[in-house]
Amino acid sequence: MSKTPSIRDMLYEEPGPKTKKQIRVITLFAILLLAALLAVVIRQFYITGQFAPRYWYFFGRWTTWRFLGQGLLVTLEAAVTGSIIAFLLGFVLMRGKLQKNKIIRGASVCLIEFTRGVPTLLFIYFFFLVVPQTGWKLSAFWKITLPCAISACGVVAEALRSGVNAVPKGQSEAALSLGLTKTRTFYKVVFPQAIRFVIPSLIAELVIVLKDTTFAYIVTCADLMQNAKVLISNYDAMLSVYLVVALIYILINYLLNKLSDRLADRLKQNPAERSAA
Repeated sequence: MSKTPSIRDMLYEEPGPKTKKQIRVITLFAILLLAALLAVVIRQFYITGQFAPRYWYFFGRWTTWRFLGQGLLVTLEAAVTGSIIAFLLGFVLMRGKLQKNKIIRGASVCLIEFTRGVPTLLFIYFFFLVVPQTGWKLSAFWKITLPCAISACGVVAEALRSGVNAVPKGQSEAALSLGLTKTRTFYKVVFPQAIRFVIPSLIAELVIVLKDTTFAYIVTCADLMQNAKVLISNYDAMLSVYLVVALIYILINYLLNKLSDRLADRLKQNPAERSAA
């Protein structure tokens, strides 16, 4: 049965046997190199006494994990909220860039390039230092969520636009020939198919927003990184705390990537295959 091709399928050809063999060799070499580097790092940590019990004992306490869990919930809430806002803003910018009106299209292009070109950290400093001077008081949560959303909305807009452009023109032409208006054709026919193409890209952007929330310590938002800094201050254990926090981020990003892959595979199936699955 035929499957709906993704953007990845359109951009990249399936590698041949020789290329696959080269990929396996390079991957094996990279794994061995990373394993050797990890062994050197662990040995150095052992020599400098970083594995001493005084740097790790507090991880055996429930209060430590509850404290980190509270920060993790704030991090996830900020990431999800920021991603939703980024999607809504990106959708508006995408629609603007597809308009025939030159003024609307030009303004949308400028906003997309601006949000893509300015680092997230500058947006955070703007909301942290400049916005309060206008009299608009924001909580620490929104001082990190809004900048991350604005920074990501341009990328989301381009991802959505690529998905819309990937939908065959015959789909919209057929809908228009049946009497649907252009607006109904877009929302009923084109956009639902475009979403299927770009869901993996949108989840990848969620990972980026999640990582951008690590700047929350600047606005003293009690997220995972901020709580980690509190633990470091209390126990003088920088390496162990940052290592545990890094593993938490890696686990979350790994789960998001697996979710992206499963959604991509599921969306490639036709309705009959999905029902069977």
